Amino acid sequence: MTEKKRYTDEELLEFKELISQKLVKAKKDYETLKAVISNSSGNDIEDTSPTFKVLEEGASVLSKEEAGRLAQRQAKFISHLEAALIRIENKNYGICRETGNLISKERLRAVPHATLSIAAKNKQV
Repeated sequence: MTEKKRYTDEELLEFKELISQKLVKAKKDYETLKAVISNSSGNDIEDTSPTFKVLEEGASVLSKEEAGRLAQRQAKFISHLEAALIRIENKNYGICRETGNLISKERLRAVPHATLSIAAKNKQV
């Protein structure tokens, strides 16, 4: 029996559904982070006493910086998931870009945007 070169359409559909679910959640999380950064919730320090204002402004800046970093990571994650959906449409999803072999289903379920098998990933380190 020859080694399998790509996942079947049924298997690709399973991965597409998984990625689509993760993408919906990732976009929701991204929007939440953007709201924190833009302070659209309206919970600011304008109505507090001047004594606490300085402390709260420092904490607010730190919180916004952290939210900014998280938002950047989330945007990158979203783009990786979208790229994975394109690979599914092109029917080359799950193929290791280094070895050309199939990436294990277990790895793809854990990291659905993976482009390297575990063996290829370990060689990079």
